[in-house]
Amino acid sequence: EVQLQASGGGLVQPGGSLRLSCTASGFNFRDYAIGWFRQAPGKGREGLLCVSGLGGNTYWTDSVKGRFTVSRDNAKNTAYLEMNSLKPEDTAVYYCGKYRSGYWCPSAWSGLFGSWGQGTLVTVSS
Repeated sequence: EVQLQASGGGLVQPGGSLRLSCTASGFNFRDYAIGWFRQAPGKGREGLLCVSGLGGNTYWTDSVKGRFTVSRDNAKNTAYLEMNSLKPEDTAVYYCGKYRSGYWCPSAWSGLFGSWGQGTLVTVSS
């Protein structure tokens, strides 16, 4: 069964940093792009960025450029989201998902990303 699960969220001060993990199972992890998205309280889902099978980053929103970076360790079936210079508006539940079409990241988020897990809550507050 295909499963992905984000973890590592918590409370962080504005301007601080946090690293999230996305652990995957049930498929050939190295052959699929992994996307990250978030849902803030009272708002819809927002696609953030994507990492290709070999680690290249594609950004889907300008709000995280220069602050967020995705990496992956294919030997461990794990992707990582490094978040820096966090702002209160970054408060949300963060999710990772697998790209149904495979290896390369698309230029924009779409419904072809799926197998989302339960997500992990990031709260940015003083």
